Amino acid sequence: MYEIFADLHVHIGRSENGKPIKITAAKSLNFANIANECVDRKGINLVGIIDCASPYVIEDIENFLRNGEAYEIEDGGIIYKDKVCIILGSEIETSELNDDGKTGSAHNLCYFPHLSDIKAFSKEMSKHIKNITLSSQRANLSAYDLIDIVKKYNGILVPAHAFTPYKSFYGNCTSRLKRIFKEKYDDILAIELGLSSDTFLADQISELEEKTFLTNSDAHSLPRIAREYNKMIMENLSFKEFVKVLKNEDGRKIVKNYGLDPKLGKYHRTYCEICGKRIEGDAPVTKCDTCDSKNITMGVFDRIEIIKDKEKSLSPKNRPEYIYQIPLTFIPGVGQKTIDKLLDTFGTEMNILHNLGNDDIEAVVGDKIANNIIRAKNGEMKINAGGGGNYGKVE
Repeated sequence: MYEIFADLHVHIGRSENGKPIKITAAKSLNFANIANECVDRKGINLVGIIDCASPYVIEDIENFLRNGEAYEIEDGGIIYKDKVCIILGSEIETSELNDDGKTGSAHNLCYFPHLSDIKAFSKEMSKHIKNITLSSQRANLSAYDLIDIVKKYNGILVPAHAFTPYKSFYGNCTSRLKRIFKEKYDDILAIELGLSSDTFLADQISELEEKTFLTNSDAHSLPRIAREYNKMIMENLSFKEFVKVLKNEDGRKIVKNYGLDPKLGKYHRTYCEICGKRIEGDAPVTKCDTCDSKNITMGVFDRIEIIKDKEKSLSPKNRPEYIYQIPLTFIPGVGQKTIDKLLDTFGTEMNILHNLGNDDIEAVVGDKIANNIIRAKNGEMKINAGGGGNYGKVE
């Protein structure tokens, strides 16, 4: 058994031949570049690439496997340079009826062990999605039906960024996941918290006590990989071990979740679309305190205050510690040249964030920047909360 770092939600912007996959993601995000970023710069050992159902990406994966540096393993996953295991995934948008009987939509992360599984999944989902080549497309299915298709091809389903106001179950579809999944609820092993929430907020909902929490980046560019990540205990790098981690089985488990302070997320507090401002005040905020408009984007903090069923956030005993981690790209004074200098000296971002002290960092980038990095690591930076699609800021 040993500890590894994992980020299970990374997008592909373009295929190798330039075909669009995730429209809002950077063009540099392709299958090979993600693998190299994890190995050479981030120090991520397990990465979930969640646009692999696109036929264009499937073609890229097949070419990637031909180069000899990567190979599939029987227990699931693609091993690259013997340093990173790539889990093949697909993000699917499902159509749901919310608590008021209106149409909502939610994103689902679907993970599969083998290329043959996701190829078969892609073929079947092309009957339910207008353009299977693009990422995160809306299916004419509910998640209740989707999970059966995922299981048919040996996969697992994880609700994505579960609390955000758009495209999530708790954000705009339901106050309880059990209402959506019914008797299949036990097949949901984990949920992804998303950037604007954390363990302490999510554990105010009692139905989540038995679910594993994942902290993933939802990266739309290479530098954003490992913006949030997980530390896991596994016996080896494989899909089979990943599933055991989610089940907390045979000693496999997540030992720490590393995530942004929720205040840094884009949707932490409610935002008035008329005034163009984040609304402060006691949660839940349901209308603007300036213009009284209800034309708002509900914040994750405020939404959880509405749907929670526990007065205090009491986590189950096996819940791992949640560590507020500010990525290098969020820290004042740390630009790309500084990051490149640090990586050239110390190898990977995981090494910088977890193993280095002030003296090591100061020797490379000077006292002021080193002090900012250490203060960010120690949770000593002031944060202005985000909302309405705008990230919070570190001061």
